[in-house]
Amino acid sequence: MDALSDILRVARLSGGVFFNAEFSAPWCIAAQMAPELCAPFLGATDHLIPYHYVVDGEMYVAVTDQPRQRLRSGEVVLFPRNDFHLIGSDVGLQPIPASAVILSEGNKTLQTVRHGGGGTAAHMVCGFLGCDSSLTNPIISTLPPSMILKVDETPAADWIRSTFQYAAYEVASGQTGSTAVLAKLSELLFVEAVRQYVRSIPEGQTGWLAGLRDPAVSRALALMHANLAHTWNVEELGREAGLSRSGLAERFTRLIGVAPMHYLADWRLQVAAQKLRDTSDPLVRVAEQVGYESEAAFSRAFRKKFGSAPATWRRAGITAGRPPATA
Repeated sequence: MDALSDILRVARLSGGVFFNAEFSAPWCIAAQMAPELCAPFLGATDHLIPYHYVVDGEMYVAVTDQPRQRLRSGEVVLFPRNDFHLIGSDVGLQPIPASAVILSEGNKTLQTVRHGGGGTAAHMVCGFLGCDSSLTNPIISTLPPSMILKVDETPAADWIRSTFQYAAYEVASGQTGSTAVLAKLSELLFVEAVRQYVRSIPEGQTGWLAGLRDPAVSRALALMHANLAHTWNVEELGREAGLSRSGLAERFTRLIGVAPMHYLADWRLQVAAQKLRDTSDPLVRVAEQVGYESEAAFSRAFRKKFGSAPATWRRAGITAGRPPATA
């Protein structure tokens, strides 16, 4: 899982925007939060991963063209691509837009939401993760539209459950002392959900996450991510992973979708973009850190991928308060 951790680190997952939701049957909400609505809490982000943790009761959730799923107390549902979804006591009801329930007249997120017809109660805490979608794309593109994490099956089950219960109480009473803990918990939930998904991937499936299930490909990914500046070649990677050069190239390309050196070149530039955004390191230092022998070679490769020179890209990101969209 080393490569997975590295991608998530560079993608800058950031949790925030929590509210306490108390519903009573019958109810049905249609949800898809826009990133700009969470900007006051998460900062500038181009992608949201919403989630709902069921504190008590049960409900159903449905994503377009997918069968409905039941959520019970102690379970979390996450939406990696922020897909439009329905959630309620009955997802066959006419839904009410989430914005009409969770936003005040001033377009601010309410701390506590109460909605429904007065029947069987359900209680959940809702939150959002912000991230750079271009950097998490190898993961997000291969995940299902919705993921249910059974908290009781995680190593930190007791801590997660008690934290959410306490946070729900704090939010309901107008206190925000647990916000920082919830933010980190949101990140933990997503990582754990991805790990559970990797363990359940069936044999024969391809994609970046499926590559983690293959010992040789996973080893090659871990080596490249652990030492990005090293002058890797396929022969050396194959030897370290226990395969021939051609054997690793074939297996890596079949599972990941690109050849090992193509993957390495692309990831080096993604990390370089993160360093340009988050540090004041000179360009020559950034180039060295991601494996380029000269600033000129780095600048040419960066311009080809992102559409502008590294210095121009960095200045544009500082001016806008965030990096520009990738080309």
